[in-house]
Parts: sequence; structure tokens; C-alpha cells
Amino acid sequence: MINMNEDTFYEGGPAKGDLIINLFAAITILGLPFTFAAIVRSLWLRYKITNKRITIDGGWFGKNKTQVSLSNIEEIRSIPRGFGSYGDMVLILNDGSKVEMKSLPSFREKQKFIEENINKRSQISNLNEVEGFATKS
Repeated sequence: MINMNEDTFYEGGPAKGDLIINLFAAITILGLPFTFAAIVRSLWLRYKITNKRITIDGGWFGKNKTQVSLSNIEEIRSIPRGFGSYGDMVLILNDGSKVEMKSLPSFREKQKFIEENINKRSQISNLNEVEGFATKS
């Protein structure tokens, strides 16, 4: 359920270039596992990035759902793939766990959007910590 104050930045699947490149890799026997993985990603993986959370629907037949609040993200690491047209992103959470986002199209824009919203939310939470003349410790 989406809150009324929640704005969707991106909703969709992995990059189509990932599937195309991996279909060409199917020509060799060594590329077949990568091709099957790209087909499964293109069929059942979906991302939704809002100004408050990231939702990842994936797994076999899209039965797994992962939601991460932007306030739980400590660090974002990304690496370009497909000649820079798409990339993989790893979200490192406050508790040390990691959430992977594979074959994300226009990943640099999405990373910038997530980082900006993390900074906005941390500034708001810092203002809420002040009580009277003292701060919470």
C-alpha cells in the first residue's frame, strides 16, 4: 500500500540491454547460464523506487517481495554494466545486510535520486531529535 505522500520515481523491470547481451552470449555453451538468468530476470523481476522506499519483486515466478525503507540504507554501491547503459546496485543497510538490484536501467539517475532522498530524510530526522533545549542522547 502506498502512502499518499509517496511519489514513484521508477517502476519497471531490468534493462532490456541485459537480456539482449546475454542472448548473444547463448551462442557459446559457457554463456548459457547467464542467458537463463537474464531471461528469468526479465520475466519476473520488478523494481519500484519511491521517495520513501524501494520495493523489489523477484524470485521464481516473482513470488519474493523485498521492501527497504530509505531510512534503513547506510550506503549505496554500484557498478556499470552493458557499456554503462545499465548497472548493478547494492544497498548496504544499517544492520549490515545487503540488498542487490541487478540490471537496473539508468542506474546513475536512480542512485542519485535515492541518495538525495536519504539525505532529506536524515535532515528531517535530525530536526525531530531536538526536544526543548536539550537533544536526545
